[in-house]
Amino acid sequence: MMAIIERIPALLRERPFRRYWTGQTVSFVGDQISLMALPLTAVLILGADAAEMGWLKTAELLPALLLNLPLGAWADRQARRRRAMIAADFARAVLILTLPVAYLLDALTLGQLYAVAFGIGALTVLFEVCNATLFVAMVPAERYVQANSLVNGSRSMAWLAGPGIGGVLVQVLTAPLALVADALTYLVSAGYLARIRPVEPPPAPVEKGHFVQGLRWVVRNPSMRALFAASGTVQFFNYMFHTLFVLYATAELGLSAGVLGAVLAAGAVGGLIGAACSGPVVRAIGIGPSLVTGFVGFTLPLLLIPLAGGPLPLVLGLLFVAEFLSCAGVMVADIAAGSFQMALIPDAIRARVMGAFRTLNHGFRPLGALAGGVLGTALGLRPTLWVATAGAVLAVLWVLPSPLARLRELPEREQEQGPVPAKA
Repeated sequence: MMAIIERIPALLRERPFRRYWTGQTVSFVGDQISLMALPLTAVLILGADAAEMGWLKTAELLPALLLNLPLGAWADRQARRRRAMIAADFARAVLILTLPVAYLLDALTLGQLYAVAFGIGALTVLFEVCNATLFVAMVPAERYVQANSLVNGSRSMAWLAGPGIGGVLVQVLTAPLALVADALTYLVSAGYLARIRPVEPPPAPVEKGHFVQGLRWVVRNPSMRALFAASGTVQFFNYMFHTLFVLYATAELGLSAGVLGAVLAAGAVGGLIGAACSGPVVRAIGIGPSLVTGFVGFTLPLLLIPLAGGPLPLVLGLLFVAEFLSCAGVMVADIAAGSFQMALIPDAIRARVMGAFRTLNHGFRPLGALAGGVLGTALGLRPTLWVATAGAVLAVLWVLPSPLARLRELPEREQEQGPVPAKA
């Protein structure tokens, strides 16, 4: 029995982090169900075309562009960010439940789908800017890589289980009713958050320049600038890709919801392997080279997706390989990037920096989604996917000449020089 306990990662033997990790894991599974069910609701129930799929994805992602800065500034002034996260979970559950209710009443429209997608996106922004501070309140700096590996490993497990569960639920219940499962996962996440009591950093005082302090910090730090440029490029082209992928897989390749779920689940196996290997990779080659390796490993295999064609076994083989390798790469990149940011950003401006970074970074997502819808209509699905995958590969060119590419160890946390002093 003791031998089994000793094999459990040290952080998971600590009750507060275990509860946090469990809530995140369940919520990740729900996110993957919605990732299948929302676009399939648009395509199969409401007959959405490429342009309307672009508008749906844009509505989901636009809050990242509009709200990360103001909500990040708000979160840094709060003493109890955890309560805001719990409220966001409850509100997301209520919003997502309006879709199956409207479907049962034969009142579901694309307009409602757009509105719910926007609302969920806004609440997710609130959750995530608060989550960055909650994370460092529970995890010591020397365990950032391990903690990020565990959280991203959960995300990979969700990628493995979620699409398969989502595909089955869509086929058995229809796409709108499958969304009930996602609502339940938000409630589970809220329940686990309510059971932890971390000591959160004190709220930052409101000083001149408070609102834009995080943005200025990102812009003046050369490593963060490089990470932003590379991540923004990937986000733009990756969301151009994801906006059309479900439509491409179902309309051009003829895959059913169940087969599509299996393809995505197979990719999640690669994600699990990437998460498990990220710690040894970082220790072996350093945090910066790991980030470069992750960027290349994430983007390059996706070129196989628009290449897919011919007999069904060949198509499925290319999709499986692309998803497997890409998901492994993105885990290494995410864990390295997340640990680097957690170590570097001062506590007093953490939510504002993450809000600024997510505005600059995730703000490219709705632009990519909109571009995907426009180009998909003008050029066709496969040519647009070629543009999207090739563009994403070039993102690594931002990182290669930067100091970040040569960084071996996690950096020391900066002491903020601006209007808001860093927490000692």
